[in-house]
Amino acid sequence: MEMGMLSHSEPGPEDLWFLPLGGCGEIGMNLNLFGHNRQWLMVDCGVHFTRPSKFNAHPIIEMPDTSFVDNLNGALVALLVTHAHEDHIGAIATLWHRWGCPLVATPFAAEVIRRRALGRGSLVPETIVEVHSGNEKHFGCFKVRWISMNHSTPETCGLEIETAAGRIFHSADWKIDTVPLLGKGFTKKPYEALGLRGVDVMTSDSTNAFVEGSSSSESEVRSNMIELIQQLDGRVVVTCFSSNIVRLQTILEAASKSERYVCLLGRSVSMMVDCAQSLQLLNDDFSWVEQRHVGYLPPNEVLLIATGSQGEVDSGLSQLSKGSHRFVELESGDTVIFSSRTIPGNERAVKSLCKRFRDTGLNVFHADESSLVLHASGHPCKEELETMYRLINPRVVIPVHGDIDQLSKNAQIAENVGVPEILKGLNGDLFRISPEPSVVKDFCKVGKVLASFT
Repeated sequence: MEMGMLSHSEPGPEDLWFLPLGGCGEIGMNLNLFGHNRQWLMVDCGVHFTRPSKFNAHPIIEMPDTSFVDNLNGALVALLVTHAHEDHIGAIATLWHRWGCPLVATPFAAEVIRRRALGRGSLVPETIVEVHSGNEKHFGCFKVRWISMNHSTPETCGLEIETAAGRIFHSADWKIDTVPLLGKGFTKKPYEALGLRGVDVMTSDSTNAFVEGSSSSESEVRSNMIELIQQLDGRVVVTCFSSNIVRLQTILEAASKSERYVCLLGRSVSMMVDCAQSLQLLNDDFSWVEQRHVGYLPPNEVLLIATGSQGEVDSGLSQLSKGSHRFVELESGDTVIFSSRTIPGNERAVKSLCKRFRDTGLNVFHADESSLVLHASGHPCKEELETMYRLINPRVVIPVHGDIDQLSKNAQIAENVGVPEILKGLNGDLFRISPEPSVVKDFCKVGKVLASFT
């Protein structure tokens, strides 16, 4: 049901509201607000990367327009972080200082926020409240419980948000993985217990709503990567999403088993490895070598982990493809492995990158094309969505984290498994959960602004 404009612009004691300012109708730039009894809770504050035009080789980084938040006049009680991906945390170092509310994150996400801020010349948040799955905290009229979720970066948590007007389960990014290599494997019990407490609304990840079945496990990727790398001659270059610490651990194990030294190419992967090591999330059973020394090693003893899986200009992988890296030059017979999927919009850049490697005689394995499972998505496919809806049994589902088609498909999945009501909307629409579910279109101004860092 859709309504016209509200007679008031702040939630009262009987109201429970959800207001997305980013990430609803698009992939990236997630920013979610929950309102109750004249107070607001923010969940995540990320950025969006736009592919460069032919006139601008460097990617454009955008942040959400936060005019609505800036005018809340102290009603924002906290900013909670679900996990350490840029589309969920990338704008925090720039924007959080405007509001000065408590900033709350798990240890890995907190460390990444600090180091990203330092690397970009932004103000480092003075205090980050660190939490763990299972913790409960109160922020104004909101009671929040952190619930561990399987995803492609450590310590990802969904949020159970309880108020006097109802209970929300904000699922964040997630998947079902019974053998995830890092963290606890999926079991039904925590979600059945959540369902028994009564969930009025679940906000639900829509990224893979069109994908049948279930996402692959990191355990399957691990066995395939180790077996493949052990068979290869020459130098091996592997690229993946830098925040996927489990994947980095898999690559390091493959290097150890094939008796190769490991060299990191790129600031992002170096920073993520430092964060993971500082929290003991990576094993240390491997041999590092600095970039300036790697050229002196026999090719069969080298494994390079490079940034640039999406064809980013000036990344370590891009420099290797052009023969312009200061310390490393690849040769015919070397191998490049893309342990990543191509994000929609990056197809041309990735295809051009692969072509440059193949044109110079290199072997290229890409997860999008290989019969081997070389990448596991961190998002739920159709069967996983169905499983979670049945376990939690929410009264209302709000599809988020996807484009319009993905949101619609997720809504259809929820309806087919018997969810009583689905609310559909986009950034800037107000989802009223209590007292009665409804949607107010274009409730507030939304948009994108250029990020003030490079």
